[in-house]
Amino acid sequence: MRITDIIEKKRDGRELSTEEINFFIDGLCSGNIYEYQASALLMAIYIRGLNSRETADLTAAMAGSGETVDLSEIPGIKVDKHSTGGVGDKTTLVIGPIVAACGVPVAKMSGRGLGHTGGTIDKLESVRGFRTSLTKEEFIMNVKEIGIAISGQTGNLAPADKLLYALRDVTATISSVPLIASSVMSKKLASGSDRIVLDVKTGSGAFMKTLEDSVRLAEEMVSIGELTGRKTVAVITDMDTPLGNCIGNALEVKEAMEILKGNGPEDLKAVCFELAARMLELGDKGDISACRELVKNSIRSGNALKKFGELAARQGAEFEPWDERAMPGASVRHIVSAPREGYIASMRAELVGKASMLLGAGRKTKDGPLDHSAGIVLLKKTGGYVKKGEEIAELHTSSRQLLPEAEAMLIQAYEIRAEAPATRPLILAYADESGVIRY
Repeated sequence: MRITDIIEKKRDGRELSTEEINFFIDGLCSGNIYEYQASALLMAIYIRGLNSRETADLTAAMAGSGETVDLSEIPGIKVDKHSTGGVGDKTTLVIGPIVAACGVPVAKMSGRGLGHTGGTIDKLESVRGFRTSLTKEEFIMNVKEIGIAISGQTGNLAPADKLLYALRDVTATISSVPLIASSVMSKKLASGSDRIVLDVKTGSGAFMKTLEDSVRLAEEMVSIGELTGRKTVAVITDMDTPLGNCIGNALEVKEAMEILKGNGPEDLKAVCFELAARMLELGDKGDISACRELVKNSIRSGNALKKFGELAARQGAEFEPWDERAMPGASVRHIVSAPREGYIASMRAELVGKASMLLGAGRKTKDGPLDHSAGIVLLKKTGGYVKKGEEIAELHTSSRQLLPEAEAMLIQAYEIRAEAPATRPLILAYADESGVIRY
């Protein structure tokens, strides 16, 4: 078998066999296939596509290219959740404790921030003492004993994905739906959970900008899950506007605590509660109506908040996460005012995320430092009416020098018009093995 024959076959639009896909991934990881050859095949895939079987085979080969996590000694159905990334997306911090408090084990391996989107591990590390690097033994023991663990991904989890992603980034093949789907799902399969809920974001702050593209991606990932023996469902949620009112690591943890207390912004609450209910449904806790009620009860009873406290204590937090001493506060706070009067017709969520990065909440380079206290508190969002000079946001940072550029970018994100905007639902569609339901 030769890689040049495989490239030629896909270039001409023909279907690759399981053996050919395995040969490609094995050769990539061993160094027997060169980067320029892999790049050529990626471009052929980008142009010609992959069918469902090919995509599932690619995903399985990538998942098996390194370490896999064996969760079989943890009793019960393990349900994982993955978000495709967004601005203000702190859902894992809310959903994990809710689901664990309702009796479904949560063994969550999460990542750091990527571009303008935040990462769960960065957020948790803003809690003083919170340890996100766990051994496999600690990870499994925590789930067995308290029902939940959240850890950074092992360095050798799906290494083929890391190699392919680096090549996709420099060969203009990032936006291929089969390649995105296999990238996401390979890490989910390697992480060991039995069933998977996907939160596919769509809109200006998401990687998938249109609903049609998001639905295609959701269908592809659900198909991969089913073909590889993992029951998978997807919820397509709005990311035209940042989720919740806070963007930035410590700020988002504080907002997550408010949701677990029964308070907090309604948009964040709605998305978190729906995703948690879908996880409980996959965990065989009843139909979706019963699971939605279980979610509400976990909040009303205080059990979800208590579960987050157990998680934090088990992973080294010095204080309870809702204690003011648990997280840093910004030394510089600056109010942003509305430049004109009218309705906030829309918000370019990606620009809001980038403005937060400029304040220090995101990394400029892969291994760059973070200011965990930095970020933005949104005081007005899409649909709200503002007068000229009214407060619309508060910037948090450790350096006044960062304020002008971040403020200018944030103001650019707000579109203010005389007419009130049409409302857009937060939850746009749902996909499972039977098809897609649009709301």
